[in-house]
Amino acid sequence: MAFRQYRIGSIMFGVALGTSMMVTIFFPSIDMSKVEATKYALQYMLMYGRESAFAYEDPFLEGKGKPITVVLSKDPKTGQPLAEKVTAYVYKPGTPFPSPLVHEGKLGDKIEQASADLGKYKQATEAQGAVFLVRETKDGTPYIENATATRGWTPEATLAAADQQFYAGAGRTMFIREGCWWCHTLLPEQTKDWQTFGRPPVIGDFNGTSPTTFGSDRKAPDLFHVGSRNSSREWMTLHFFNPRLVQPHSIMPRYDYLWYTGVKDKAKAKQLQEYIKRWDKEYLAYARGERVYPPEVPEPPADSDARKLIDFVLTLK
Repeated sequence: MAFRQYRIGSIMFGVALGTSMMVTIFFPSIDMSKVEATKYALQYMLMYGRESAFAYEDPFLEGKGKPITVVLSKDPKTGQPLAEKVTAYVYKPGTPFPSPLVHEGKLGDKIEQASADLGKYKQATEAQGAVFLVRETKDGTPYIENATATRGWTPEATLAAADQQFYAGAGRTMFIREGCWWCHTLLPEQTKDWQTFGRPPVIGDFNGTSPTTFGSDRKAPDLFHVGSRNSSREWMTLHFFNPRLVQPHSIMPRYDYLWYTGVKDKAKAKQLQEYIKRWDKEYLAYARGERVYPPEVPEPPADSDARKLIDFVLTLK
C-alpha cells in the first residue's frame, strides 16, 4: 500500500533520471562517434597503443605490449637514405593494435577510406606485427599507412635501422601508474592558457586514445605541449630524479626509484638502488660544503621505467 501512494512519483523520478542520463551520456556519445580524427589523433593512437591503463596484456601497468616510436633517416628495406626523416610506429609481433585499427567507424569515413585504399592498413595483423606511418593525401586528409604492406618494412628491420627509439607508449602507462595526472593536466583551456601552454586540443585529437588523461586538477603546469616548450632530456632527467635540483620550490615527489624499476638486469638494478641511497648523503655533504662537487645523477638505463616516462613527456608536442 505504501508503494502505491508513491507510485506516480517513483515513475516520474525514474523517467527524469533516465532522461538526464540520455541527455548527458548517450546523446553526446553519438555526436562524439561522428567526429573525424585529426592528424594528432592518429599519431597519438599509434604511439601509445591499445590501452595505457589496465589491460589483459599488462595487468600491473608495467608498460608491456606497447609500440615503439622510431625516427628513420634511411629505408629499412633497401638501406637507401630517405628524402627526409620519418617517424614510424613499430608493433612487434603480438603487440595489440589500437581499437580503431581493429574496429571500423572510429576515425571518420574519409580517413578510414584513405587508410584502406592508400595505406593498406587492413592488411596488418597483430600476429605478424607491423610498421605504421601517418601520411596525408593531396587534399590534406590524414591517413594511416601500413609500411609493412606498402614498403616492405618489417618490425625487426625498422628497429635495426632506427636513428632513435622512443618508448612513449610504455611511458604513458608510467604517467598513469605514478599518478602524474593527479597534478598535471593534459588539456590547455580555450582561455589565455594557449599563450603559455600551447594550442588547446579539439575533440578529434583524442580518437582512439584510452584513457584521455585530461586530469581533474592542475596543481602543476599543463603538459600537453611540454616537449615543445622544453626538449632537454638532461633537464627532464634531473627533474624526475629530484625536482628540487631544477625547481627549488617544487612540490613534486621524487621518482628516483624509477631508475631501477623495470630493469631486467637484477645486478644492475641493485647497483643503481645502492647508488641512489648514497646519493642523498653525498648531496647533503655537498650542500654543507664538505664536498667540492655534487654527486652525478645517473643516466636511466634503456629498459628502466624512468627512461620510458621521460620519452613520453618529451613526445608531448
